[in-house]
Amino acid sequence: MYSVILHNDHYTTMDFVVEVIVSVFQKPMIEAEKIMMDVHKKGKGTVGAYPYDIAATRCVRVKQMAREREFPLKCTIEKV
Repeated sequence: MYSVILHNDHYTTMDFVVEVIVSVFQKPMIEAEKIMMDVHKKGKGTVGAYPYDIAATRCVRVKQMAREREFPLKCTIEKV
């Protein structure tokens, strides 16, 4: 399994991070807001653990959404 991690930056809005978590990872709003606060306060937040192919695909989708909205949101995966 691989953890998908979102990283904080000084430009991506908190609302956009929540939107990404809800739309890409199908997390409920309350959980998405908690993860977003981890990203904001701790510098990164783990969205979930997935098999490699799913983690990689979702990370690519996050990057596509960020690029479309001109945000530098960084998404990485790490082996659990």
